[in-house]
Amino acid sequence: MIVEVKVPQLPESVAEATLLQWKKKVGEAVAREENLIDIETDKVVLEIVAPQAGVLVSITQQEGATVGSLDVIATIDTAAAVAAAPAAAAAPAAAPAAAPAPAAAGAAAMPAAKKLAADAGVDLSRVEGTGRGGRVLKEDVQNAVAGGSKPAAAAAAPVAVAVGERAEQRVPMSRLRQRVAERLLQSQQTNAILTTFNEVNMKPVMDLRNKYKDKFEKEHGVKLGFMGFFVKAVVAALKKYPIVNASVDGNDIVYHGYFDIGVAVGSPRGLVVPIIRNADQLSLAEIEKTIADFGKRAQEGKLSVEELTGGTYTISNGGTFGSFFSTPIINPPQAAILGMHATKERAVVENGEVVVRPVMYLAQSYDHRIIDGREAVLSLVAVKEAIEDPARLLLDL
Repeated sequence: MIVEVKVPQLPESVAEATLLQWKKKVGEAVAREENLIDIETDKVVLEIVAPQAGVLVSITQQEGATVGSLDVIATIDTAAAVAAAPAAAAAPAAAPAAAPAPAAAGAAAMPAAKKLAADAGVDLSRVEGTGRGGRVLKEDVQNAVAGGSKPAAAAAAPVAVAVGERAEQRVPMSRLRQRVAERLLQSQQTNAILTTFNEVNMKPVMDLRNKYKDKFEKEHGVKLGFMGFFVKAVVAALKKYPIVNASVDGNDIVYHGYFDIGVAVGSPRGLVVPIIRNADQLSLAEIEKTIADFGKRAQEGKLSVEELTGGTYTISNGGTFGSFFSTPIINPPQAAILGMHATKERAVVENGEVVVRPVMYLAQSYDHRIIDGREAVLSLVAVKEAIEDPARLLLDL
């Protein structure tokens, strides 16, 4: 029987996807639930697996093709499964012989990475892949180019460059980068964005963390960071000023009775924003566990579309990269975003005396169409006060 391999039903927020690299060739045996190809959406990379065991008899969509929900991309002959079994069983024995093959000749590199490597003269076998299963991504090749990685032959005999010639590279945007660009432009064009700033004395939270971090990790199995405190502080502020947790839908203001907080994390494909659902109902330990899990799976490319969809407010921590000050851009349809920055020791005045304190600058960008300056400023002050006096979070003050 011939069965169709289809693109899974994509969420409403994901209109289409791009086929990356086929894992199997026509005529090869496939096992049930075996990954046949990865597809890239504007949010995540998903696997398309074989619905039944058999032989791959046709591929109707090639690598790089744009596909939509339930599109047929290949067919499998399930009746050929028995005949294909010996070949499938022999495959592991052949694998060791193929292992030494360089990445450029195998399936360890994405198509965009192969093209860029060929254009830049980079030996893919010397590039460490950061993608799922060790696959080489376009970003890995870019890093190799930046670091001077070249094939052995090129190292012995550098390519001659004419005097005065300036090198250029033209690299297509990934679907994720295209979507990020689209949403940032949308945010700038449709929102009336203003940013309010404040500074926060991090010493109380730092002292609390230093006092309990070892016990916290032993008890809960996760490190005690600073992001958990900020998530808690943000939720407390949003409860006091619900308009900051709202969104715009046409001519309506939608007030959300829940607190789904997006936390920006880095991944090999760029910045992603997984959502901590119902953050108000989670303990500090549960929030820290969720953030740690997001960070790990973001690096592995295992975040789901659902985990990256929605959210009522976002926190972005540029301080992890050393950012001193910034004006974050709202993630539509949300109405506000908090930007955290690097904590530095600064001279401040307390009770008429100059003292040194670890200070972080905070920035909250907001949509002035629905949020007035008063609510924007006071909500950021509420975050500041909660961080400077963590007992407020316990006493709900």
